[in-house]
Amino acid sequence: MEDSSDGTSTTKHKFKLFVSGMSVKSGHAIENLRRICDTYLKGNYELEIVDISRDKEQAVIHQIVAIPTLLKINPEPKRIILGDLSDKDKVLRILNLS
Repeated sequence: MEDSSDGTSTTKHKFKLFVSGMSVKSGHAIENLRRICDTYLKGNYELEIVDISRDKEQAVIHQIVAIPTLLKINPEPKRIILGDLSDKDKVLRILNLS
């Protein structure tokens, strides 16, 4: 972990978003998450989008049973959110962002 010049942590937030093709819900989840990350994390995040229609193995490994599903991997604690992430306040609370 590095510290930036203003003393804040620069630990990257890491997310994995599971979608299925380009369904409407999947598209909304991607847009909503990018909007939240660009606003609250200002480039201090990594987002991996996994299309389970192309990569079923990742869904099995991570035990994904609903789509879209967001996994917050880093920083701890890990979190899981189901749905299109349209309830911004709920997403911010679950991800512990302000």
